[in-house]
Amino acid sequence: MNKNELIEQIAVAADISKSKAGLALDAFVEAVTNSLKKGEDVSLIGFGTFTVAERAARTGRNPQTGAPLEIAACKQPKFRAGKTLKDAVN
Repeated sequence: MNKNELIEQIAVAADISKSKAGLALDAFVEAVTNSLKKGEDVSLIGFGTFTVAERAARTGRNPQTGAPLEIAACKQPKFRAGKTLKDAVN
């Protein structure tokens, strides 16, 4: 499913126009992004939790030459599915 298909399903389920559904989806994505930037978790009971994990610096290898290279530390967004979502998929 791509973004346009998701917007269409939201519009049908909420009985709103596609443009309003698109604005709602964009607002959701922006709100989650801003919360994660601040270091806050976003929990949607039954659906899942968006978090930020710290990845330590490490040594990797260039696949073409095999030469070692340093990979810098970074923050990684993560999603952990909730029980309701897991049960629906299984």
